[in-house]
Amino acid sequence: MSLAPASRDAAFRWIADDPDPATRAELQGVLARAMGGDPVAADELADRMNGPLTFGTAGLRGPVRAGPNGMNRAVVVRTTAGLAAWLTANGHTGTVFVGRDARHGSEDFAAAAAGVLAAAGFDVRALPRPLPTPVLAFLVKRHGAVAGVQITASHNPPADNGYKLYLAGGGQIVPPEDREIEAAIRAVPAAVSVPLAGSWGTVTDAEVDEYLERVASLPRGTARDLRVVLTPMHGVGGATAVEALRRAGFTDVRVVREQAVPDADFPTVAFPNPEEPGAADRLLALAAEVDADLAIALDPDADRCALGVRGRDGSWRMLRGDETGVLLGSLVLSTVDRPAPLVATTIVSSSLLGSVAAAHGARYAETLTGFKWLVRAGEGLVFAYEEALGTCVDPDAVNDKDGISAAVLACDLAAGLKASGRDLLDALDQLAVDHGLHLTDQVSLRFTDLSLIGSLMARLRAEPPAGFAFEDLLPRADVVRLTADGVRVVVRPSGTEPKLKAYLEVVEPVSDDLPAARERATTRLAELRARVSELLAT
Repeated sequence: MSLAPASRDAAFRWIADDPDPATRAELQGVLARAMGGDPVAADELADRMNGPLTFGTAGLRGPVRAGPNGMNRAVVVRTTAGLAAWLTANGHTGTVFVGRDARHGSEDFAAAAAGVLAAAGFDVRALPRPLPTPVLAFLVKRHGAVAGVQITASHNPPADNGYKLYLAGGGQIVPPEDREIEAAIRAVPAAVSVPLAGSWGTVTDAEVDEYLERVASLPRGTARDLRVVLTPMHGVGGATAVEALRRAGFTDVRVVREQAVPDADFPTVAFPNPEEPGAADRLLALAAEVDADLAIALDPDADRCALGVRGRDGSWRMLRGDETGVLLGSLVLSTVDRPAPLVATTIVSSSLLGSVAAAHGARYAETLTGFKWLVRAGEGLVFAYEEALGTCVDPDAVNDKDGISAAVLACDLAAGLKASGRDLLDALDQLAVDHGLHLTDQVSLRFTDLSLIGSLMARLRAEPPAGFAFEDLLPRADVVRLTADGVRVVVRPSGTEPKLKAYLEVVEPVSDDLPAARERATTRLAELRARVSELLAT
């Protein structure tokens, strides 16, 4: 590819407006190589200038690099200036909390955000060190802040960083606020001319303790005999999770040593996401070595929680997000003291929670994917989860997913079961007997050419597969749903990664022979997976 004049001119303008000498030099180097005839550099420059980043399922995310289509100081400055202008124009004045994880660039980006907000007249309170995203969400809600900014790319690859935005009440932004804020960002002048203050307030350790005390108060039972192994997956959740568990009474906790300390390079995992195959291998090996009762994996910003259990054959495996979700949802429903409680999950999660809710006389809702929708499912919400390991067990305190509170409640459940001679698999078996066996799986395709995702979705709409009822959720969401008797397939582009995802579910009635029902369901699910894989790969 030859250098396009539009990319060249945009790069010159961006370089002139970038307040960071390091990223100015970086982009100058790419531009010089492109102007010298390097086709690879020309492609890279076009990609870097193909911006700006926009608010997706969970804020802004992109590679740490110079240019509008990346995470860098200039992008953070302009994004925050747009946020400040939108807040002011809508009469939202007061406190804004700013937090960060330990990824590349996070400290600098958080300082830039805090400086812009302080210069714009807000009472800025920055977290004192890299801390889990749920801590920031808690503080926004607890202290009635008008907004919160967390610099994090959650479970994305090491090269990425991001900008997660909460508004009053501690929930993530939704339309039309996201598009209004994007419009305000576009109206911001060059980053180099945006005022920045040199100082702002700092959140105290006592305020962080408010979060820990709230999480530690969540267990419903009294049993505490439980050996736990935990990994923060090179992220920022390890120390906070161990302290929260200690305060809740769970003191026999072993942490995966190689993954205990925050490391922006995530050296022991290909992708720092507990969902990815192999990501939890070290955790499960430690669980087997120390004869643990429960394994817990947090994602790098600790808003997601995955559970590992010992199987009937003695080997360890990770539970699927739907298994974890329905276990914790059942626990909350069995102990909640509130009239007409509401539980919620998303359109791509298992339908089992709906049956469990009905058995408890509770209300049930399904939303679009993303916790920004789940926490707005309705009044009286007591629990929400998404199959991608996100769980909200205490929406009165954290209006978003929270891996640490989920871990504490999972330990409460596992300890109570252990005291009665059972385990989490026994609890899942009982749910299957009571409500039918619900098995889920996922087909996930990763792309470097994002246009192929749109092409696949367009082909699926134009040529739906035979044998399914077809439902298109456009324009509400870029989702198609295929259903048949006891079968459901939901296909959508990922909102946080360059992936196309298909979510599979089969439901098999259970009479008096659970193993036979499981064998039938497993066969049906494998056949469905093969068919969907072929459909998407064609």
